[in-house]
Amino acid sequence: MKVTLIGCGCGKETLTAEAMNMVRRSGLLIGAPRVLEQFQENNAVKIPAMSTREIIAALSEQTCEEACVLFSGDSGFYSGARLLMPMLPKEWEWHVLPGISSMQAFAARLGEPWQDWRLCSAHGVECDPVAEVCREQKVFFLTGGKTGPAEICEQLKEAGLDRLRVAAGENLGTNEERILFGSAGEFAKMQFAPLSVLLAAAAPRVRQRAPGLPDKLFEREEKIPMTKQTTRTAVLAALGAEPEDICWDIGAGSGSVAIELALQTRAVWAVEQKPEALTLAARNREKLGAWNLRLVEGTAPAALKNLPAPDAVFVGGSGGRLREILYAVHEKNPAARICVSAIALETLQCAADTLRELNDEVEITQIAVCRSRAVGELTMMQAQNPVFLITGRQI
Repeated sequence: MKVTLIGCGCGKETLTAEAMNMVRRSGLLIGAPRVLEQFQENNAVKIPAMSTREIIAALSEQTCEEACVLFSGDSGFYSGARLLMPMLPKEWEWHVLPGISSMQAFAARLGEPWQDWRLCSAHGVECDPVAEVCREQKVFFLTGGKTGPAEICEQLKEAGLDRLRVAAGENLGTNEERILFGSAGEFAKMQFAPLSVLLAAAAPRVRQRAPGLPDKLFEREEKIPMTKQTTRTAVLAALGAEPEDICWDIGAGSGSVAIELALQTRAVWAVEQKPEALTLAARNREKLGAWNLRLVEGTAPAALKNLPAPDAVFVGGSGGRLREILYAVHEKNPAARICVSAIALETLQCAADTLRELNDEVEITQIAVCRSRAVGELTMMQAQNPVFLITGRQI
């Protein structure tokens, strides 16, 4: 049997001539009911099937020489074809014909190139829209199921991106096609057709030239602690966070470490027990565009229970519960990279001992910084309190 996997694009009218010729020649057409309905005039046997198992069974039960499996969109763009190809028996002769994807069609409707878009699927797979728009690219979302344009825009709105520009395409390639423009806040209140796509602008954020943003970029308030630039840079280096990492900042204070982590990773959860500190951190988040930073009011370790497993964790304040916090981190992910800052020797000792109990490799660094200060026409160096950084990672 010869089997052709065909991407039907945005409908029968967008089929390539090669694909249409193959459909006419085939004695068997298999696909979703919505796709098969477009080929009523074809005399081939038509079998509605969507799952890989159903398609293989349908092909095995027929004796025709040529068959077509029809997929919506493009066979290489989040298509069921990718699951079917490895399952086809080796003795079958098969090949693939591409179609026009909804992304290509939408770009054409908007009159702009898609080559620099970031492409994401929110149809039946995990998707973090906030993290995706924080990568300095426009983001195209395939939507479906429980996650449509409104649900995606609601998440953007909750992160403070209600003014972010978005565009949606409904029922592309049909008589009910509709192209809409607006903001995430506006789209969050709307209803969209099940067959919809969404394009979101890149979220505005500060351009980070290197780890260690100048302290003057952060808003400050008396009695709310902030990890200063020199120490913050060392913390970021110790954690070694990567673009796809999930990070925690426990005892976030004004949010300086959490914000820098958010600017270089997928998502950050910052835990802080003081409401006034959370308010300040929220202002800094908006000022610097760290939209993928989630602020959590609460006391660790209890506040850590419902957070996703972290890849890297900074502990800037523990409220006397450092040992319990470190155990809670290891319970979530034993391989998480940890950095604890301490100014007291007792905190240093507790962090080192606990990390060793957890079989982490421990390294201790002392940072002693002097900053210049003008005294009349002269300049003197003023010593800052020394800070200890205790890092732990699995051996």
